[in-house]
Amino acid sequence: MTMKTTETEALLQLLQTRFEKHMHRHAGAAWSDVRARLEGHPDALKSLQAMEATGGEPDVLGEATDSGHIVFCDCSPESPTGRRSTCFDAEARAARKENRPESSAAEMAAAMGIELLTEEQYRALQAHGEFDLKTSSWLQTPPEVRALGGALFGDRRYGRVFIYHNGVQSYYAARGFRGWLRV
Repeated sequence: MTMKTTETEALLQLLQTRFEKHMHRHAGAAWSDVRARLEGHPDALKSLQAMEATGGEPDVLGEATDSGHIVFCDCSPESPTGRRSTCFDAEARAARKENRPESSAAEMAAAMGIELLTEEQYRALQAHGEFDLKTSSWLQTPPEVRALGGALFGDRRYGRVFIYHNGVQSYYAARGFRGWLRV
């Protein structure tokens, strides 16, 4: 589905306002460059709209050093409200016999066209502010950990960033996921 011109303009204005308000997240970047890149990638705009609609408050965190892509990340103070109460992935959700959540972090991220943050990306995000003071966020998990039934999540407590593990089938009202998008 294509976004209407009015929807696209409203999203671009919202992103520009957030970009200008939080220049410390992307020092040296110019909004005109970001906008030009976005205008050439309509699928990225749809992903950013989905991030915004689920409470992610996406913002630019700079450029990917390996590719020169512009990187957007969910910068909401807490884990996005529209992405909480999810287990880790489809396999974990299907394995639940009772109280199966509607979706999983991995399924939602794929549908939105974004990726879960890695542990390194989560720590980098936390260098730009204090996030997940009351919530936690599922993170990309190494295959060897997932094969054993576990998944990683992160949060910030006591002035520190913690990365921990939980069973993939678990889900909590205060745990969602943060995503990132390269454009």
